[in-house]
Amino acid sequence: MLTLYFFPGACSTAAHIAIEETGAAYEARRVALRDGEQHSPAYLAINPRGQVPALSVDGGVIIENAAILAYLGRRYPSAGLLPSDPVEEAQCLAMLTWISNTVDKAFRQAARPERFVADETARPAVQESGRNAYWGHCQEIDALLEGRSWLMGDRYTVADPYALVYYGWGLRLKLPMQDLANYTRHRDRLLQRPAVRTVLEREESPLFKAA
Repeated sequence: MLTLYFFPGACSTAAHIAIEETGAAYEARRVALRDGEQHSPAYLAINPRGQVPALSVDGGVIIENAAILAYLGRRYPSAGLLPSDPVEEAQCLAMLTWISNTVDKAFRQAARPERFVADETARPAVQESGRNAYWGHCQEIDALLEGRSWLMGDRYTVADPYALVYYGWGLRLKLPMQDLANYTRHRDRLLQRPAVRTVLEREESPLFKAA
């Protein structure tokens, strides 16, 4: 049995959607981040970094979204969540890495500048820099989707629910996401998928209200 540790609206939504897409039996366990459960000894024994997502697999634990998404794609090839061609698979993994390392960091800088600089007077500039970088990354995703149904082309992959998270987070930053026509159409296509709807309804996602 797989166990996914998640929090509604966090980046764990991507892993939550991906595991739902596989059709595999799993338990979804909500971690009460706002109550500090991620810092409890019990959860730190699962993920010493005190973050979500974490995926318990056969007595072991996988952490970090990119690793979890890649694992699910490889373990359940019939779900078609990773390209079968080695080069295309590597390109998909590169997309996951870029989102995890670059897009995510810009959002966190915009949302939580105090984590990047101790000097309170410097925080507005750090926040604005993160916000501008994040908007630039969203525009890059929009450009990548030009003429495509999905991020990797005509095939839906684990990169798509990952990108959906950051569309929603752009709305959280009050960025004009609707101006990104390709990215918005991508969101709309994702909202038509049963697994995506199941997870977003379970997590009470505001993405439904924004559609």
